[in-house]
Order: sequence, then C-alpha cells, then structure tokens
Amino acid sequence: MPGLEISRLGRVDYLPTVEAMQRYTAERGPGSPDQLWLCEHPPVFTQGLAGKAEHVLAAGDIPVVQTNRGGQVTYHGPGQVMAYPLIDLQRAGYYVKEYVYRLEEAVIRTLAHWNVTGHRVASAPGIYVRLDDPFSHAALTGPAPGGDPFRGLGKISALGIKVHRHRTYHGLALNVAMDLEPYDRINPCGYAGLKTVDLLTIGVQAAFDDVAEVLGQQLRALLPA
Repeated sequence: MPGLEISRLGRVDYLPTVEAMQRYTAERGPGSPDQLWLCEHPPVFTQGLAGKAEHVLAAGDIPVVQTNRGGQVTYHGPGQVMAYPLIDLQRAGYYVKEYVYRLEEAVIRTLAHWNVTGHRVASAPGIYVRLDDPFSHAALTGPAPGGDPFRGLGKISALGIKVHRHRTYHGLALNVAMDLEPYDRINPCGYAGLKTVDLLTIGVQAAFDDVAEVLGQQLRALLPA
C-alpha cells in the first residue's frame, strides 16, 4: 500500500469536516487509501460522548457542537493545527491503544522539533508541557497520592477519536498561536482549572504551516498505511 495520503484543507468549518470524515469512513472499501486531513477551524466548542453540559461554563458567542468522538468538551479555533487520520486499523495491524500512543508520540516528536518536551499524563489523553520550563527534558515525577496530576502543567494538545469497524476518524489538536481566552469558558476535557497553552505562550515562535508540515510528516511515519 502507498503511504498515508496527506491533504491540507485550510480553514474549514468543523461540522461539515466531521460529516465528510464520516462519509469517507462509511463508504471506504478494503483498498481505500488511508488519509490524513490537516486543517484549522473557526471558533467552536465540541462536546464528546462523555461531555457534560456543566463543563461549558459560558459559551457566549461561540457555538457548541455535539459530536461522537471520545472525551469531553474542548475548543477549536484559528492558530490550532487539527489532524484527522482516517486509518484502517485492521489493515494496519494494531489496536486502538497503540493507535492513541502513536498519535501522542507524533505530537511529542513535533514539539521536540522546537526543543519543547511533551509529556503524557496517566489516564488523561493528550500532551502536556511544564509551565516553569517547557524545554526541560526531566521526566515528570507524578503527584503525591490524592494530589493534582496537572500541577505545574499546561495542556498543549488534545486528543479525541472515533473508531467504527476498525476505521478511525476525528483525531488531535495541537495549539500553535491561538486566542486562548475561550478555554476560560469551559472546563477543558472535563477538568476544572486545567491550564491550556500554545507554543507562542511558552516562548516558541512557529508558523502554523511549519507546525502542520512537521506534524503531518511525523504522523505519516508513525501511522504506516
């Protein structure tokens, strides 16, 4: 099979993009190519299957869209790279847990391109950075029993996927240079007070297109088609 086909969609509305992913997933056959769609969205809050209405504190003028991805509420907006892999996991030969690991690894490797160290937090999908020193390579020590697992961390990448008949859609978001104020209107991913950051706020000047290119190539390498 050829490698993952990458499409750059530009800035596109969220709901029609999801509907297009659903159509491709429903209609694809055994020989259909795996694809990766890279884009950004106008401002929108999205609720996953586990989403609770009380986690949307004050949506204001930003629409809230119910969706069938995993996870809870998050925000998408300009300056955030969206990556939507459309993968046949059965053909690729690995399971959902491995798929999630590979998505997170692609973000970690993308951040490393700008010398930023990304971290995983147990039972909290996505990638986080140290707020005091995002360039430190030291491993996280973890909280004391009963402590805050996000203490000293900011979330820079959110992940929410859907798998239908071994085929994936939805995906991940990587924050580059955004207006972060809308995150104050929600409990991001269901966690009250969770700090959300982008590359710009941690001191990295990176062009959106450059980050999208690096992330796309890392996903292409880690999601063999």
